[in-house]
Amino acid sequence: MTSTRNTAQRREVIGVLGRVQGFVSAQDLHGLIVKDGGQIALATVYTQLKRLVEGGEIDVVMTDRGECLYRRCVVDVHHHHLACRSCGATVEVDAPELETWAHEIGERFNYRDLRHVLELNGICPKCQPQ
Repeated sequence: MTSTRNTAQRREVIGVLGRVQGFVSAQDLHGLIVKDGGQIALATVYTQLKRLVEGGEIDVVMTDRGECLYRRCVVDVHHHHLACRSCGATVEVDAPELETWAHEIGERFNYRDLRHVLELNGICPKCQPQ
């Protein structure tokens, strides 16, 4: 079971995630914490991010290069994101049809406590060539 102790490192990660706009990489997050005077190892940032994702406290998306990006999400219900591969802008997407489909697949194979992540990415209108 994942620990949810409110450590100084956890507070640092959550605090910086609460201030940044959009998604941020673990490396960039680590740099922001250090810039603010925090003393935390990059490995600890990764550990805290993993725990926060597992606890549903932050969102994670994967870029087409395989890099994970993180953010504190303003929506408290399950949702998905559409992300721009160029600038990183994101749109929160509600997809009830996907939720129904995922539930039906779980039922068909007798799976319980089903979880899923849908990652959509493309090029946003601002980044599209004119």
